[in-house]
Amino acid sequence: MKQQSAQVRWERRTQRPLLGFALAFAVAYAVPIVWPGAGHDVSSVCTAVEWVVWGAFAADYAARLLLAEERKEFVRTHWLDLIAVVLPLVQPIRLLRLVSTLLLVGQRARIASQIQLTTYVAGSVVGLLMFGSLAVLSVERESPNGNIKTLGDAVWWSFTTMTTVGYGDHAPTTGLGRILAVGLMLSGIALLGVVTANIAAWFISRFEMDDVEERRQTAAITALTEEVRALRAEVAALSRGPGPEAGTLSGVPVPVAVEELSPPPRVQQ
Repeated sequence: MKQQSAQVRWERRTQRPLLGFALAFAVAYAVPIVWPGAGHDVSSVCTAVEWVVWGAFAADYAARLLLAEERKEFVRTHWLDLIAVVLPLVQPIRLLRLVSTLLLVGQRARIASQIQLTTYVAGSVVGLLMFGSLAVLSVERESPNGNIKTLGDAVWWSFTTMTTVGYGDHAPTTGLGRILAVGLMLSGIALLGVVTANIAAWFISRFEMDDVEERRQTAAITALTEEVRALRAEVAALSRGPGPEAGTLSGVPVPVAVEELSPPPRVQQ
């Protein structure tokens, strides 16, 4: 068995701890938005947790880069991870930390072979709904012309935007909110395409299985028919052979001659 590289071993060992960091980031990001009246201490702790989580993913990228056998190839094939690591350093705002952390979590989740496509898609849908709702609520709540003021309004807007329904009862009015809407719509279309392709592939595989079974049954019936024809031909040949008279039974020639046994002669005493 081929020995796993140091990079692969690192990725397997850090998969679950990083997912735990991602959950901590979700809680830290949601608390100040859902609880606007939280004190300065709570907001400071949540901000610190967000930076710690981003730092953990940045350290993970650096470790994977150092352990990679071909570092240039690693940077070329993991350019999205690099952008996600550098993005919050450009301007330290919460939305950039949110986007970068989501990108890093998504890239690390794809690495894990045990995560199936359905689980990944379901987790992506839930994550986009939650973070999209929180992000648009944080930027639209203070807008004077905005109509997304509560968490319920934000969740409803996120759901209709991801499914590209767009009832129009709630819509972002700020530039940043509209950028979020564009990203959410594109993500929803991409996820819908993945789900549709997965369902289509399942149906195609089922149809192929049914077709293979039907061909197998047809071949078995054909072989059985040939065998019956051969048996009938053999019976017909036997009935036309030399011997006593032949009769017919149900239209099939069969030999009918039977020796009549006479009783043995009596022995006179």
